[in-house]
Amino acid sequence: MQPTEKPSLYDRLGGVYSIATVVDDLIDRVMGDPRLNANPLVDEAHHRVPPAGFKYLVTEMVCWAAGGPQKYTGKSMAESHRDLKITSGEWTAFLDDFQQALDKFKVPAEEQAELKAIVNSTRSDIVADSSLGVGANS
Repeated sequence: MQPTEKPSLYDRLGGVYSIATVVDDLIDRVMGDPRLNANPLVDEAHHRVPPAGFKYLVTEMVCWAAGGPQKYTGKSMAESHRDLKITSGEWTAFLDDFQQALDKFKVPAEEQAELKAIVNSTRSDIVADSSLGVGANS
C-alpha cells in the first residue's frame, strides 16, 4: 500500500470557485480600504484598474500558487507594485484585510497559515522599504 498523499492546498481550499469567492471579498476590502488609499499612488492604481480584472488575476495567482491547474498570466509582483511606494504600514493594512476575508469564509487555520506563507513570500517584491534593505539584517 502506498501512503495517502495530502491533497494540494488548492483542493483543500475547495478549488477555483471557493478561492474566487474569498478573492472577490478581499479585493473589495483592499480597493476600498482608506489605509491603503491614503497612498495617492495606490489610490490612483485602484481607480485605473477595473476591479473585475484585478480579481481575475489575483484568483489566477492564488490558484496557481496553491497548486491548482491555473497559470498566472499577470505581471510579476515586483513589476506590478514597483511604482506604488507601498510602506510597511500599508502592507500591515493589507494583511488585516486578508485576515478579515479568511475569517469571513472560515478558512481553516492550517490553510490560512499556508496562504499567509505564500503572501508573505511576496513582501520584498511589494513593499518599497524592504526592497531597499531598510531594517534588513545584512
